[in-house]
Amino acid sequence: MRRLVILLAIVVVSLLQMTPSATAGAIDPYLARYLRLTEPIALKVDEQGATREFSLEEISQGKVLFGNNCLNCHVGGATLPDPQTSLALDKLKGANPPRDNVGNLVAFLRQPMVYDGSEETYWCRQVPESWMSQEEVESLAAFVLTAAQKARGWGSENF
Repeated sequence: MRRLVILLAIVVVSLLQMTPSATAGAIDPYLARYLRLTEPIALKVDEQGATREFSLEEISQGKVLFGNNCLNCHVGGATLPDPQTSLALDKLKGANPPRDNVGNLVAFLRQPMVYDGSEETYWCRQVPESWMSQEEVESLAAFVLTAAQKARGWGSENF
């Protein structure tokens, strides 16, 4: 029995060491394979068209945050509780206010509103500063926007 416990511990430690960690500066292979990213990407940060460059590490961190906090409802960019309002780029652009830039998507995450902006929604969890720092929530938004722009089928019914 003791040998089995030791063997299991070795396997678990080995697996943890092989898992990429965005916080340690690792680049998630998903970025190159599905988003075709090999260098930093400039994303819109406001409705006036200002941009900011996001590093591969920041996008990787956003992917990890998305996987840990959003994936239950947003598999492949779909929105399971409300399939009509996916995370596809056209749907993000069509929201009020448009959620196709980092600033507005962060504002939505900080205080989620229904698609037309008329009232708060409880489908999406509010992300206060005490939960995610500004840097983290911007990385999360950058991942979502990058996936919406580059991942074939992201948010579509045919993902």
